[in-house]
Amino acid sequence: MTRRHRKKLPTIWLMTDERVADAALLAAVARLPKGRAGIVFRHYRTEGKARRALFEAVRQVARQRRLVLLLAGDGRTAAAWRADGWHGRDTRRAGGPMLHSMAAHDAREVMAARRGRADMVFVSPLFPTRSHPGAASLGRVRFTALARQADRPVMALGGVKPQHQRMLRGIGAEGWAAIDGLVGGNAIV
Repeated sequence: MTRRHRKKLPTIWLMTDERVADAALLAAVARLPKGRAGIVFRHYRTEGKARRALFEAVRQVARQRRLVLLLAGDGRTAAAWRADGWHGRDTRRAGGPMLHSMAAHDAREVMAARRGRADMVFVSPLFPTRSHPGAASLGRVRFTALARQADRPVMALGGVKPQHQRMLRGIGAEGWAAIDGLVGGNAIV
């Protein structure tokens, strides 16, 4: 992790999702708190050229607002696309200092994040979420247990909304991430 990120790791993260229209996504990025938020650009199912074009549009707004931008995938692609880091299981370090995050849904994945020297871990799903309908959520007790095992900054993901911020500190989260909680219900396609 770079010194820049170590001092001010964002505590609010927008996770991108194909369910959100491009215009709504860009509007949500523009509403993130200037200099205090981050974006994990996923769009896993979007075709290559379209994914890159949308990433560039998000990157332009992110730079104007001093937001941290991670690309889901591998570190080398993130470096080539000029992201601030990458989100995923690839543990190979890319050239230059970059931020690396991983997702964890259970103790095994928390340990993988530790072994992979991830700079932060998105532990999920804390609550039921529309992006994974019917999936079991961790709840506060199991989330807290995983957060304690992480040994690095934990961001809560899954059904998290701005009104949960106070509760999150008490269960071991240094911040939170959302799709619907940051985009807004009427912007979901």
